[in-house]
Amino acid sequence: MSIAEEAFKELFPEKTPDSYQLKIRYTDKFKPYNANVRYTKNSLQFNLSKKWRKVSKEIQMGLIQGLMLRIFKEKNNTINIDLYNSFMRNLHISIPKTNFDPILENSFNGVNETYFFGLIERPNLVWHNSIRRLGSYEYGTDTISISHVLDNDEDLLDYVMYHEMLHKKHKFHNHNGRTHHHTHEFKEMEKKFSNSGEMEERIKKLVRHKSRKRFVWF
Repeated sequence: MSIAEEAFKELFPEKTPDSYQLKIRYTDKFKPYNANVRYTKNSLQFNLSKKWRKVSKEIQMGLIQGLMLRIFKEKNNTINIDLYNSFMRNLHISIPKTNFDPILENSFNGVNETYFFGLIERPNLVWHNSIRRLGSYEYGTDTISISHVLDNDEDLLDYVMYHEMLHKKHKFHNHNGRTHHHTHEFKEMEKKFSNSGEMEERIKKLVRHKSRKRFVWF
């Protein structure tokens, strides 16, 4: 029995995995520890980063079960899903921190001292060129990525940096197989940034100036 079939059987014991073609494909097209699922009639193909090959079967099953819950729009939880979530929350510990831009590092250090008592471990810090995505935090590479549209605005850069550092600090909350990143606690913490209301207004103006498309937070 394949990992996908075993994951299906554990998650849906009342169903038979024979009703679906379940496939796993490991690919180097993804960033480390990313994954998705392609669903067609009676077929589920799970595409996983090659990094997952060396991870235990139980944790891979938790990842696959989480993707199944999204596809079937159901709520559930298993020990393997808990193992997967724990793995992702602690993945940053073993990831090398070797890629960082000096401007972003300066912003990170300032925000860290002001709002986190200097307790947040520095992740990888890189720029990206998208004008739609202001910032993101990637669990699989422990990387904060910031849009180059902010490189001339120190205040907005610090605000977006703060937002992504909150993601690094709080990670995510999982309930019944659903993952939540912008929880109530997260939003309350975000408001603690100095002049957060003003920062949001300035972001809206920047959006209107740069593009008609809405910026995306991750």
